[in-house]
Amino acid sequence: MQIFNYRFKPKLIPTLATLLVLPILINLGLWQSNKADKKQMMQDIYESRANTEPVQISAEPVNIEKLRFSKIKTRGKYEPAFQLLLDNQVHKGQAGYFVITPLQISGTSMRILVNRGWVPTGSDRNVLPAIETPQNEIEVFGFVNDPSGKYIELKAADSSKSSWQMVWQNLDIKRYKSLVPFQIQPVIVLLDPASTSGGYVRDWPKPDSRIEVNRGYAVQWYLMSLALIIIYIVTNFKKISPEA
Repeated sequence: MQIFNYRFKPKLIPTLATLLVLPILINLGLWQSNKADKKQMMQDIYESRANTEPVQISAEPVNIEKLRFSKIKTRGKYEPAFQLLLDNQVHKGQAGYFVITPLQISGTSMRILVNRGWVPTGSDRNVLPAIETPQNEIEVFGFVNDPSGKYIELKAADSSKSSWQMVWQNLDIKRYKSLVPFQIQPVIVLLDPASTSGGYVRDWPKPDSRIEVNRGYAVQWYLMSLALIIIYIVTNFKKISPEA
């Protein structure tokens, strides 16, 4: 192809390199864009259900998609024997745990997990923080969240232990169900910051948290894709010599 005194004459190796790298850059941009779109969708659901009346949770198994981010309330008693500390949780730059305690719903055999908030790890990680748990029947109110998700387990769980494993790296609801002798709702309640039902630090992020970061990364990958195309075109246009 010739334009004025320039001829487009691509070489094999730069062409192959461009064909290899360009799809990677575009897919990285799409990945970040999709993450931002999903967060925005979750935020829209969160806002649409923010001002609704609380749903009363009982023994009837709930549907996570219908109740996601909905306000809920229920009464029952905490069962600290099957409580866990969810590791690798950071609050204002400090490492800590989420305290997650099952609540037996009053008048039923059904339990529901309640995330009671964040506690610091302390100076010695071998010493677990002391967790105070109300012993009497209480009313819990908060909003529903999905405890499942994709993750990488850095250390496999030791299923050979007969005693309850207090510290978990990830909240795997299927694993939890397999280890406890009772029914459990397939959701988790994020305890409302205003609740006095045995909560700790509850600075819950909104679904669209860091969405601008995802969008910024997407733009960055798309611009790199465009720059690669421009560099490829410019470097492969050669000026035609007068002799030619």
